[in-house]
Amino acid sequence: MENRHQLDLRNIPEELQLMIELLRNNHLEEWETFTDINWETFIDLAIHHRIYPVLYPKLKKVKEGIVPPFVLERFSWLYRRNTMKMLFLGSEMQKISKLFSDNHIRLLFLKGPVLAQALYGDISLRTSRDLDVLIPIEKLDEAEHLLLAQGYEKEYEINKELNEWKWRHRHVNYYHPQKKITIEIHWRLNTGPAKEPNFNELWERRKQSTIPGNEVYMLSNEDLYLYLNMHGAQHGWSRLRWLFDIHQLMEKELNWNRIYNRLKRFGYLQVGGQGMILVSELFNRKLSNEMQQYLVNSRSKRLAAKSIFYLESMINIYTLPLPENVVKYHKKYLTGLMSTEQRILFTLSLLYPYPDDMKTLPLPKTLHFLYFPLRPFLWVWRKRKKHVLS
Repeated sequence: MENRHQLDLRNIPEELQLMIELLRNNHLEEWETFTDINWETFIDLAIHHRIYPVLYPKLKKVKEGIVPPFVLERFSWLYRRNTMKMLFLGSEMQKISKLFSDNHIRLLFLKGPVLAQALYGDISLRTSRDLDVLIPIEKLDEAEHLLLAQGYEKEYEINKELNEWKWRHRHVNYYHPQKKITIEIHWRLNTGPAKEPNFNELWERRKQSTIPGNEVYMLSNEDLYLYLNMHGAQHGWSRLRWLFDIHQLMEKELNWNRIYNRLKRFGYLQVGGQGMILVSELFNRKLSNEMQQYLVNSRSKRLAAKSIFYLESMINIYTLPLPENVVKYHKKYLTGLMSTEQRILFTLSLLYPYPDDMKTLPLPKTLHFLYFPLRPFLWVWRKRKKHVLS
């Protein structure tokens, strides 16, 4: 790739820079470059970035005396715990897949053990907090009934009175208190109003997981590239694992013409290029001319540079409360990710009533149509009220 080292990594913690070097190389020889490593911070960062399962085998190969014994012991414990959890998730994945199949609900696993096996060839080399699955939206009620019968509990309710939940939300969570497993039932890959492939398209292009057992399906490699970039970009690429997943995916045989067409069709060209540049820069991945001509452009480069902010400290976008500077930065960053069409759709979506409007001015269902003309006034009223209270 031309113009390498375009990203400013100087403010990234030295411990994270070491982590990146380990991920780049099978055998790191230039340890003298890293002279002031805080190993407790190194462990914390490895956990935050969810990358410790891949780092552990590399650390074991390092010359004796360089990595403190307590670090290897900690990584060994984390690795073994993750392996057991992934095996447990894999068992539950098989049960859920069979349960849904027996009840004629088509199911695509987005992450979890299937992704670990597909990208790393070993489920122990990737972490997963829960099982993320995608189903047709019309099957949501049936899926909920099945999960509740299995002992899962719905974690929260979505207000469905205004019917905007179908595109303003993308999933609902179910938690099993005995198994300590969460299942995220998705009906969209990303929150709307942005466009994306419909379930039938994704199902027709699905591939079967190589994990032994019942038939388990996941996204095709090209759809997976779209999804992983959409997901990672929305989180600011604040965890290295999301980028390393794409690095691993790019080891596979991919049809870049198909990827380009899908990214362009749904307005994610700049996002696909952003992920590619970050992977290339951070992990020394060489990009073919085919990859570059499809996705690398000036806007993707700017977005890649902006995402370095999230690597400079341990930022988790969904752990509240966030520092005010992070909130402002992330809001501006998310706007920058959008294509022109997505920005127009997003602006128009703000005119569609929110459940908060119903709380501000309760109206009978027959008068819900009034929320459309009243929305600007209700929004101003809430803002003024909030300002007075503060």
